Amino acid sequence: MNINGYTRMAAVVANPIKHSLSPFIHNLAFDLTNENGVYLAWEVEAEKLPAIVDNVRTLDMYGLNISMPYKTEITPFMDELSPAAELIGAVNTVVNQSGKLIGHNTDGIGFFNSLEKYHFNIQNKQMLILGGGGAAIAIIAQAALSGAKKIVVAARKSASYIPLKEKLEKLSVKTGIEILLTDLSEADRLQKELKQTDLLVNATSVGMDGESLPLEKSLVLPEKLLVVDAIYKVRETPFLRWAKGQGAQTENGLGMLIGQAAESFYLWTGKKMPVAEITLEMEKEA
Repeated sequence: MNINGYTRMAAVVANPIKHSLSPFIHNLAFDLTNENGVYLAWEVEAEKLPAIVDNVRTLDMYGLNISMPYKTEITPFMDELSPAAELIGAVNTVVNQSGKLIGHNTDGIGFFNSLEKYHFNIQNKQMLILGGGGAAIAIIAQAALSGAKKIVVAARKSASYIPLKEKLEKLSVKTGIEILLTDLSEADRLQKELKQTDLLVNATSVGMDGESLPLEKSLVLPEKLLVVDAIYKVRETPFLRWAKGQGAQTENGLGMLIGQAAESFYLWTGKKMPVAEITLEMEKEA
């Protein structure tokens, strides 16, 4: 990396964020594509967000990545939102277009782009996703925008269940796609939905301990099912081992992590991130 007077900057903004893998991914991408850029991690307090946004314009930055807890808080500072960001209500990528700041959400498109190696396209397909947090909503919204036939969301009945139901109903109305919410503990209902499912996704944190399963292990998976766990810090979660044991194709969350970064990188530079090479380097680091 040769930093000079023409080097442009991008950064990820969150709190905490110093542990982030994003600088490794993007700086390697800048290097591999001969793009004169550098990527940093900025850990800032909420009251600093307006100043951070001003920095993007003042310093002519490529833009920003936004992580928790600022994905929603950053939206009022954008000049425009992409369809995905508007639908999700959260921004993970800020793009500087000659001083005009466009808020994007690349989590969902990055997730589905990572499944292209399986020749999987969500259009006219059914998806069952476990969980209703930020990652889940991004995937659900992108599936709906991409023309999924039906989306079933399974979540535990907690204080967030009714708000999630209301959010999903709004997404369904806005996109015209059938989105249903069911109780994660209702194994019989899940088994019925699984029979029609093309893609099963775990978007919960269950399995990070290397032991827990997010659903009943007695459930039977259909043939040729693609199963993805959004967790990337555990190479093969119990969920993926369970699915692989039933003959399913499986993918961990590393693809989504790199996929969303690749989409951000393209929006900033117009260049395709060398995903295969970066994935190989990330696997070496794991």
